[in-house]
Amino acid sequence: MIDDLDRAILRVLQGNATLSAGAVGRAVGLSQPAAWRRMRRLREAGVLRGRVLDLDLEKLGFGVTVFLGVKLATKGRVSLEDFERAVSAIPEVRRVDHVLGRYDYRLRVTARDLADFERVLRRRVMALPGVGEVEANVLLSEERLAGPI
Repeated sequence: MIDDLDRAILRVLQGNATLSAGAVGRAVGLSQPAAWRRMRRLREAGVLRGRVLDLDLEKLGFGVTVFLGVKLATKGRVSLEDFERAVSAIPEVRRVDHVLGRYDYRLRVTARDLADFERVLRRRVMALPGVGEVEANVLLSEERLAGPI
């Protein structure tokens, strides 16, 4: 379904999803209409699912990012859907991943500082139904890689 030219288009868009079809076409050696048709086909196939706004959270005053491993205390008493719905309602929780391993969930939480994170942890996350064990890892730095295409 996806050929080498499609993969080249995806690599270009992965670097900058706001590029026009003309700019993408120039980067991969296609005309604007040909690039546009391929990009439309990739969207219709669900390969391209939109554009992501990448906010600089530190510049917005959120200087701390913490990854939380959350193990539910009793899986039978609280449904996964109930937990996911409740944790998703916390504004500081930027991402919720249901994972295999020691923990049931991995959360990405942003806060203004460590005191703000502690408030979020104590008043919001630990107050959720079914929360048992929690482990926190503070993000020191992050390197974003394009990933395989």
